[in-house]
Amino acid sequence: MNNKDSGSDNCGDPCKSQACAIQNCLKRNNYNESKCTALIDQLYSCCQNFYQTNGNDARSPCCPIPTLLQFKIKQREMEKIDANLLN
Repeated sequence: MNNKDSGSDNCGDPCKSQACAIQNCLKRNNYNESKCTALIDQLYSCCQNFYQTNGNDARSPCCPIPTLLQFKIKQREMEKIDANLLN
């Protein structure tokens, strides 16, 4: 993942910058997902827009498949966030 990425990339993936932001956040926070939940939400939103624009058969290396994406979004809306860590 290129840190000089300005939002456009060679493969044309519209959600690459969000995915890279999550990776950078995880590295900065010792892989504590709870510190990066806003970025995860941004990626899921981007992926949702990607599938709405391109159809459920479209694929992105940065996005979960549509059924998993919808499950993850519903899970987060119910506050059963997968990044909840025990102290």
